[in-house]
Amino acid sequence: MRGRRGDRMAVNIQEHMAINVCPGPIRPIRQISDYFPRRAPGPEGGGRGCGEGPAGLAPLALAPPAALLGATTPEDGAEVDSYDSDDATALGMLEFDLLYDQASCTLHCSILRAKGLKPMDFNGLADPYVKLHLLPGACKANKLKTKTLRNTLNPVWNEDLTYSGITDDDITHKVLRISVCDEDKLSHNEFIGEIRVPLRRLKPSQKKHFNICLERQVPLPSPSSMSAALRGISCYLKELEQVEQGPGLLEERGRILLSLSYSTQRRGLLVGILRCAHLAAMDVNGYSDPYVKTYLRPDVDKKSKHKTCVKKKTLNPEFNEEFFYEMERSALATKTLEVTVWDYDIGKSNDFIGGVSLGPGARGEARKHWSDCLQQPDVALERWHTLTNELPPAAGSLSSA
Repeated sequence: MRGRRGDRMAVNIQEHMAINVCPGPIRPIRQISDYFPRRAPGPEGGGRGCGEGPAGLAPLALAPPAALLGATTPEDGAEVDSYDSDDATALGMLEFDLLYDQASCTLHCSILRAKGLKPMDFNGLADPYVKLHLLPGACKANKLKTKTLRNTLNPVWNEDLTYSGITDDDITHKVLRISVCDEDKLSHNEFIGEIRVPLRRLKPSQKKHFNICLERQVPLPSPSSMSAALRGISCYLKELEQVEQGPGLLEERGRILLSLSYSTQRRGLLVGILRCAHLAAMDVNGYSDPYVKTYLRPDVDKKSKHKTCVKKKTLNPEFNEEFFYEMERSALATKTLEVTVWDYDIGKSNDFIGGVSLGPGARGEARKHWSDCLQQPDVALERWHTLTNELPPAAGSLSSA
């Protein structure tokens, strides 16, 4: 402190403390969230703007702690559905046809054209292609894809993509996901829009035409955002469910198309291994190297084994190979044809993918196929069969053969 000009007045320590200490109660230190509050929607949030500081003492409506912890609230759901109008209307339209051929167990998807796609590249255009997936199911096993068309927002594909081994049960429960994407050579491909069609909307042998607007993919919580504890609990519950269902639960591992015919001229059984569809992936690359083995049991002389060639890196192999078993038709009434599919591995035991047994002791379609073959000689009968994880007892020791 100064009195006259040039004179310095001395201040003792008691007066110094009295000058700097503010009278009144001690207030808590404000946090950064007090300056930038999250207001709850509705009139109770108040009409003050977010730019106002802590000077106003009016109570502020803050976001509930559950929102900070990632819990799903009604407000969160409203935000997910409230997309920008441009994104909801300017993704484009896709025109395609679907046909379910019940006789051949095939689903034909004709991807025709798209119009008004959303620009994805710097030049205001896109390099679009279409992907198909059957849900639920293994991703690579049922993935089909069209060619890529360059620099266009109105592509015309006119491509036919076909799913084999489709049954009436698939038509009842599965959904076809059609995605339109933009191909980028120097970075990841970009998602434009998608359409999901429940297959139950289709009628057998009747082509259905679609011309639908593309929709945005609804964002879902990433599995990586789960804590380690939650992931552990999820895995534990899944294993517990499998144990409670019992060891007799059969897991579907794909489908196989077999042809059976008893030749009266050659006096033997012709077994055709035509193709497989939607096989389980056994390798780290998401594919398998499948081949098929057949046995006619009981096999006292151990001479009934036949094996196809190996198809590399595929989950939908085509074999078109035929094997012959010389035997009287009456003797086949006591025989069982075992068909197993394996994944070929170099330097270690081959992995079992799935199998099916046809004979008088089989059930369902497998038994009917066998009986029809014996009742209708010289007629090639083609049927699809579901592969399961049930390994025949005699096949386990022959996995490396």
